[in-house]
Amino acid sequence: QLQASGGGLVQAGGSLRLSCAASGRTFSRYNVGWFRQAPGKEREFVSAISRSGGSTYYADPVKGRFTISRDNARDTVYLQMNSLKPEDTAIYYCAASSGLALNSKGSEYAYWGQGTQVTVSS
Repeated sequence: QLQASGGGLVQAGGSLRLSCAASGRTFSRYNVGWFRQAPGKEREFVSAISRSGGSTYYADPVKGRFTISRDNARDTVYLQMNSLKPEDTAIYYCAASSGLALNSKGSEYAYWGQGTQVTVSS
């Protein structure tokens, strides 16, 4: 089970850190991704991190602003979001994949958290 948290309301230019906590599984066995879905839009990939944390992958809109990391001892993955923009407003979901490579396709992730709302005001 995955639990996403840390969302909230922030002004443009501000920062938030999202957390994705896992329970009931050996978290280090999974690559973990973050996705987001804005109202009226399709879900989109944000970032992913490998099992060890040694490899990361970012969508172009968030490169240089977001940083993904993980602490396997705490079974938690983080998404540090800086320089937030109104277009980052969405529900953010974390998901876990047992695939070999980092992937931006949601269909490659078997386990999903419930989502946390991020709202960036202009």
